[in-house]
Parts: sequence; C-alpha cells; structure tokens
Amino acid sequence: MTEATYGARHAAERAKARALTPVQATALNKAAWRLVPLLTIGYLFSYLDRNSIGFAALTMNQDLGLTNTQFGTAAALFFLSYTLCEVPSNMALYRFGARRWIARIMITWGLVSAATALVQGPNSLYAMRFLLGIAEAGFFPGVAFYLACWFPREYRTRILAWFLAAIPISSLIGAPICGLLLQMDGILGLDGWKWMFIIVSLPACVIGFFVLKLLPERPENAKWLTPEEAAAITAMHEAETFDSPKSSLCGALSDPRVVLLAIVQFGFTLASYGIGIWLPLIIQEYLPNSVAIGFLVAVPYVFATIAMLVWAWHVDRTGRKIGNMTICLILAFAGLASYTFSGSLFLSLLALTIALIGVTAARGIFWSIPPRLLTGAGAAAGIAFINTIGTTGGLVGPYMMGVLRDATGGFTYGIMAMAGVMLVTILLSASLKLMVRQE
Repeated sequence: MTEATYGARHAAERAKARALTPVQATALNKAAWRLVPLLTIGYLFSYLDRNSIGFAALTMNQDLGLTNTQFGTAAALFFLSYTLCEVPSNMALYRFGARRWIARIMITWGLVSAATALVQGPNSLYAMRFLLGIAEAGFFPGVAFYLACWFPREYRTRILAWFLAAIPISSLIGAPICGLLLQMDGILGLDGWKWMFIIVSLPACVIGFFVLKLLPERPENAKWLTPEEAAAITAMHEAETFDSPKSSLCGALSDPRVVLLAIVQFGFTLASYGIGIWLPLIIQEYLPNSVAIGFLVAVPYVFATIAMLVWAWHVDRTGRKIGNMTICLILAFAGLASYTFSGSLFLSLLALTIALIGVTAARGIFWSIPPRLLTGAGAAAGIAFINTIGTTGGLVGPYMMGVLRDATGGFTYGIMAMAGVMLVTILLSASLKLMVRQE
C-alpha cells in the first residue's frame, strides 16, 4: 500500500472520529470526566512522591552527611526496583483488575514514601527508595493500558496528555509547597524535610481508597453509563484497526518496534529526571533561599504543561505523531545544549525551561503510539516493557548528574552528557517512521 493511501486512510479516520453519534459523544465525555481527573490526581502525587527527594536534598543532604554521588545513587535506586517490577506488576493488573491493583499501588507507595522520614543515613535512604520503586511499579503502564480500553485511538493523545499533565503540574504545584514545608523545621522535633515527606505522601493512600470505590473495571460496569453508552464505547474499541498488532506477551516483547520505542523513552526520561531531580540544587547555586527556589522551580513547568496540552491537541487534529515527537526532542536538545553557554540564573532557567518543554511534550505524544501496535495481554506486557526500559533513564540521569558534579564541581558536564543522549534519541525517534507506517 502506498504512502498516499495510508495518508488518505488516516484522513478518513480523523474525519470519522469528528463525526461521533450523540450517544458516542456523551459516553466519551462522561468517561473523560469520571476517570481522568481521579487518575491524574493520583499520578500527580506519584511524581511528587518520587521527585520530592530533590527538595529534601536542600537540607537533608547536610543532615545525613550525603555526598552528591550518594544522593544521586539514592534517587536512582527508586528506578532500579521500579523497572524490575514493572512487567510483573502490569501482568498482575491484567489478572486481578485495574481497580484493585491501582488502588493497591497507591496505598503502598504512600506509606513507603511517608516512611522515608525515618531514614538515618545513606543506607536506610537507599533501602526506602528501593522499596518505593517496588511499591509504585506498574502504576503508569497500568493506567495507560486501562485508558486504552476506554478511549478510541483518535482521542488517546488528548486523554493521555491530560493524564500526563500531572507530571509538570506536580512540580508546578509541588515545588512551592515543598519549599514551604521545609520551613517546618523543628516542629514536634522533626526536621523540615521529614515533614515534607510525610505531608506529600499520605494523600496517595486516601486517593487509593477512592480508586477502589469509584473506578469501574470496564464500560459495562460503570453505573454512570447507560447500556447504550457502554455498548457504544465497547463497539468503538472493537472497531479499531492495528498496525500488525501483537496480542501475546512473547509477541510484544520480541517486536523491534516495541524495543525501539523503549529506547526512545529511555532518552527523554533520562533528561526529564536528570533535570527535574537536580533542578532545586541547580538553582541553589544562584539563590540559597528554599522558598524562593520552590517558586522558581515551578516556572519551567508552567510552560511545559501548556506546551504538552496544546501540542497533544495539535497532534490529535493533524496526526503525524512520530514527526511531532521528533520535533519535541529536537527542542529538548536545543535547551540542554544552550545551557552550556548560560552564565546567569535567568539564562540557565530559560535553557532548562526549553528542554523541559521538549521532553514533556514528547512524553504526551509518545504514549499514544504503543496502543496502536499492541492489544490484549500484549498491550499490558508491551506497555509495561516499554516503561521498564524507558524508566531506567530515571536511574541513569540522576546518578550521572551526581557523579559528574562530584567529579567536576558543577552541572555543565552532566547536562552536556544529557544533550548527547538526546541527540541519539532524536535519530532513533525519526527512524520509527520506517517501522510504524500507520501513525
């Protein structure tokens, strides 16, 4: 089939998507309002719990006597256990159901994250971060698989973008809050960073119980849908076509497209966490006040959130997911590369803002691609596998930044290394077009 034929088919699919019946439109609107806000709030606390260690470092590192390498190791250990448990966790979700498993994940990660306030040194911090990774593993790929079962392909980029907006919003809201919570130092004899871990973590447990109560397993279980609306969602999902889909565990894990997607996610995740976890300490080089740091850290995420949502809307309207994702990654590379020429707080923050816009918008587009290639158990395993390999970037990025800062005394070489990884990621992203013809 020619490229022109694929383009014509894609245009026809977009036109069909815009011509929803009243029942379909009502059903999707209800599903979006009932499911996405609750899951987004949960993901917001997920990122706040895993990234709050960056703010804790402003005072915790000195209290515990941590070197930059030890802090980077602690931040990275979360991702080691997280990646090891991703596929098993998502297969358990497929076995036991999304409602029970997502609720279990949220309750356990909230308890473990709050318990980080009990650490006494580097070894106990390593242990708590490792346990946090085990507790949280499977949340994102589980939700991505769950939402793919509810929303047809033409709407997934937008739906996933609203869900993934929790990532920049967690920093947008959480950064000032974390900065303020550090000021609770001494209350009831606890350090400020300990209060921060407790207060930002326990809400996840509460939300987990709401998920257990409110999240329906599938459309036919949703009491807020009429039988006609539930049938309409099911029919839209069953009518989808796939690009040589893989529906089994072995088929998904052996698909070269899945492997390439995993490596692309590794690249932009490395940059996302390499910047995000170290950003408070980067700003601290120019500005020592923790409250001011909290508000300044939020600035890049204002623009990143807007860019993610607008870019996702554009992609859903026009298609070309892989091309747009590649452009986002080029923007991220430009931001990282320009940091090496910055010599002030304003220029450094501007460069990192551009980089975060690129990686955040790329993430919003990226996760609409795997459901096009995977279905059934293959989707549960394949999405988890992609996130497993990709999330190891969160292990490498923070650790690499810590080691290079100890070796060089600054952040420039670490960010240059991230720019090099991003350049390779751009090339791999562009090559996806040769393997995924039907975007």
